[in-house]
Amino acid sequence: MPRRVLTGRVTSDKMDKTVTVLVDRRVMHPLYKKFIRRSKNYAAHDENNVCQIGDQVRIEECRPISKRKTWLVVERNGQPLAPAEAAAAPVPAQG
Repeated sequence: MPRRVLTGRVTSDKMDKTVTVLVDRRVMHPLYKKFIRRSKNYAAHDENNVCQIGDQVRIEECRPISKRKTWLVVERNGQPLAPAEAAAAPVPAQG
């Protein structure tokens, strides 16, 4: 089963390694057939604390990291985020 991917805006980055992402979606009203906006907040894992308030991010469903956190930030402002292992690895010196 593929993992769900959502796009939203960061509304809070006060937690360590966690951001709150507001995801808006448009749904049609069943009776009036008018499109209405629905929004929901998701807690997403941000390993390197790079996301800031106002960033457009793409989040992907993952295994439960904590009680509320089952999403992982995979892209920030259109740029893919490097995995934590790649960010922590030292860069070889050019000789």
